Amino acid sequence: MSSHSAIIFPDDSVSQLIGAIDSATRSLRIKMFVFTDPALLKAVTAAGHRSVKVQVMLNPARRDGEDENGSTREKLIEAGIEVKDTNPAFGLTHEKSLVVDDEMAFIGSLNWETENLTETRDYVICTSRPHEVGEMISCFDADWHRTAFEPGKHAHLVWCPINGRERIARFIDDAKHTLFVQNQRYQDPIVIERLVRAKERGVKVHVLARPPHTLKKDKLMEGVGGLRIMDDIGVKVHKLKDLKLHGMMLLADGLRAINGSINLAPGSFDDRRELAIETREDEVVERLHRAAHHDWEHSHPLDLTDEGLLSDLEERRDESAKSLVLNSQERGRAEAN
Repeated sequence: MSSHSAIIFPDDSVSQLIGAIDSATRSLRIKMFVFTDPALLKAVTAAGHRSVKVQVMLNPARRDGEDENGSTREKLIEAGIEVKDTNPAFGLTHEKSLVVDDEMAFIGSLNWETENLTETRDYVICTSRPHEVGEMISCFDADWHRTAFEPGKHAHLVWCPINGRERIARFIDDAKHTLFVQNQRYQDPIVIERLVRAKERGVKVHVLARPPHTLKKDKLMEGVGGLRIMDDIGVKVHKLKDLKLHGMMLLADGLRAINGSINLAPGSFDDRRELAIETREDEVVERLHRAAHHDWEHSHPLDLTDEGLLSDLEERRDESAKSLVLNSQERGRAEAN
């Protein structure tokens, strides 16, 4: 029997997560970046009412100060559930995880908000492997009590800021034939270098990204720069047509995959609490492979020329395009003369 399984949104239903919460008889540990969905909140509060020990850690606010979890925090406290802000040792906690009865755990890119359940491409991997579940419990308890968490050199899971960059770099380095990468942000120079080297040694690299106008102004230069570097050497860089990309997945050779919360950006690797999981189980990888191919077939190339970027950024009113030193207008005048 497989010890890993995949939930893919919006293809699948939230019922699998709610069913796991409803099945809890002893404990729930929840660590979440954004938690606002009413159905999931109802399931968690119901667990508390039936005397399940529920502990919830919520990221207190985004970097801009926006607190999306305030209402949920109040409702959980009113229901008598233990709630804490996530560990202040990190710039923010972007991890999205659930542990049920110390026996089953869920790791993914999925925020517990209705939009992510219905409108975005997201992934959750469920594991029942004791060593992986135990590692998550150890981290949760350390963050809950504000103590250090160190899984050691042979950590089973992919943690930031502990081993995330190293594990993902090694994953890319080991690819032999194909790499499908889905991520919102391509900004970490080490990861970009590894993807470039993979392409140069003959790996077919397919990158699915979000369009530049979705990047924050202070992340635009490095985000666009990373995409253009890959595009310049022939890496295929696409964006989804009909779905908003939120999932974080690397899929190598149709044999192994990494899924989780980690954006491919320095801040995620160095300053945030993030979590991902690697799986090599055939049924799970095959399902992820089908999803990756479906998304690629329902995508189209990102136009990363100066003209394409100016067009993409046209509706933004923050003059962010100036930071990219685009030359379309100057070149156009030179050609006209």
